[in-house]
Amino acid sequence: MDLGLKGLRALVTGASKGLGFATAELLAAEGAKVAINGRDRARLEAAAAGIGAYALPADLAKPAAAAELVERAAEALGGLDLLVCNAGGPPPAAFDELDDAAWQRAVELSFLSAVRLTRAALPYLRASKAASVLAVTSYAVKQPVPKLILSNSVRAAAVGLMKSLSNELGPEGIRCNSILPGWTETERVGELLAARAKAKGTSVEAELALQMQDCPLGRMARPEEFARAAVFLLSPAASYITGVALTVDGGMYKGTL
Repeated sequence: MDLGLKGLRALVTGASKGLGFATAELLAAEGAKVAINGRDRARLEAAAAGIGAYALPADLAKPAAAAELVERAAEALGGLDLLVCNAGGPPPAAFDELDDAAWQRAVELSFLSAVRLTRAALPYLRASKAASVLAVTSYAVKQPVPKLILSNSVRAAAVGLMKSLSNELGPEGIRCNSILPGWTETERVGELLAARAKAKGTSVEAELALQMQDCPLGRMARPEEFARAAVFLLSPAASYITGVALTVDGGMYKGTL
């Protein structure tokens, strides 16, 4: 299938590694012009060089960073058609371990960054004939994960944002979707499993085996498996899909809707 991505211009945030990088890599392989963002300049530049992308370092937890990043991306790419709002997840913790500052940091990084990026990108998306926005969240918004109350709560707001924007911007031809990954082979998941193992006095291997008991496929996803779904949703091949929250979790979400 030709996804129709050749020549389209994409900005992918949180893309120096993990799910963001896998998505950017596949977009580039499909012929899109790609700019990637991350906080670690050296790592970002190495990642960009490997896939022929532009490296645009910025910390999206800072309020002014999103608008500046979008402007730099549009200048480098000659416009913008595709936007992937992705950010590192908030740290694991129980509710009574979190103060207001922790909640505010989570809101800034995992929700307001998507608000600011999309707002800044709108003039460019409105000029595009294939405009698409994708927010990377987590299957935890449908099935909360223990000790991840920040992610469970704040990422749900990002899903609500994309659903609302799909209604507001659909008449202008701008599609907005969310994608909800499950347990995937990334550094973030490794850190979560290590934190669980430390708290329980077990091993990472034991915690992984316990978690995978809930997965019908019996294993974690590979980043490229997530990327295939993400890139399809972004692409013109998915031109009649908007407002969805797609789980890519190996069947771990047990609900029917």
